[in-house]
Formats: sequence, structure tokens, C-alpha cells
Amino acid sequence: MVVISSPSGAGKTTITKKLVSKKLNIELSISLTTREPRKHEVNAIDYHFVSKDFFKKKIKQNSFLEHAKVFDNYYGTIKKNITDKLNKGINILLDIDWQGARQVRKKMPDDVLSIFILPPSLKELKKRLEKRENNISFVNKRMSKAKKEIAHWREYDYAIINKDLKKCIKEIKIIVNADKNRPSRKSISKF
Repeated sequence: MVVISSPSGAGKTTITKKLVSKKLNIELSISLTTREPRKHEVNAIDYHFVSKDFFKKKIKQNSFLEHAKVFDNYYGTIKKNITDKLNKGINILLDIDWQGARQVRKKMPDDVLSIFILPPSLKELKKRLEKRENNISFVNKRMSKAKKEIAHWREYDYAIINKDLKKCIKEIKIIVNADKNRPSRKSISKF
């Protein structure tokens, strides 16, 4: 599993969509969320949009590999979806926050490569958020949360500054390809 986290507006979702490829043998995990879809989002492609009651039922059933409440909405990854793909030899890309990343590392430490995406600066992050949303309250809320999220970057295997999208994606591809050769990832039965 490749876990990618970042504060809102740092480019995580754009990056993860561009990383999905047959060459890297990587598929994007589609999380469940209780939030409303944004105008460009499609159910079962961007997220599985579900009710809070349905989500809470899945929590009680212990169905999640990870889940968290962020900005009054729930987000989570169904455990069975991930283990089924991993058992087939498919790499999974998880676009999740630091809380979810921490849960995944705790539950499956040998199967995780974690990368934190940082914005070039808080000033740039604010510009990106303002471009995405005209609501000042929304931007201020995200900026307040971003500072807390950024504080967790040291918990990750790698941290990359997303100043240039193409360069950022190239760096992540290099990391993912190199990680495949880590001794813990190889099963060598014969020399």
C-alpha cells in the first residue's frame, strides 16, 4: 500500500489520480465518506458517498482498515477491499489523512509506504484554497486544520514539497519503484 496524505489544498487528490497506472501496478482505493459530493465528483469513482448511519454501522461491524472524522464528516477505507487487492498482487494507493495513515501503519506495518505532501508554503496553500473556494470561512477553517496536519509529516517514510506537480509526481514514482526492491518487499527463495 502506498499512503499519501497532505493538508487540504496541497494537491494530494490530483497527485493520486495521476499516479494510478498499470506500469506501477497501482490502483486507487476509493474511500467511503459521509460528506456531500462536490460538483465535479462522481459516486464510486471519487468516493463512495454514504449516509452517517451506514458509516457508523460499518464502524460497529469493524469493516474499516482506517477511518476518521474530518470537518464533521467521516472518511474510511474498507479493509476487505484492500486485502483482496493486495492478495492478488495489486499495489493500492490510499489518499487518506494522517489519522488514517497512522491506523494503517499500526494494523499493517509491513505493507505500507507512506508519503506526506507538503505545500511550498502556507501562503501558497491559502492561495490554492482561495482558488478552489470563495467562502472565507471555508478557507480559514482549512488553514487552521492544515497547520495541525502538517505537524504530522515526520511520521511518514517520505515528505515531498508540491511546488511543481510534474516534479512531485516524478519523485513519488521514483520512491514507489525503489520501495519495490526493499528487502522486506522481496521474497527470494533461491539465489
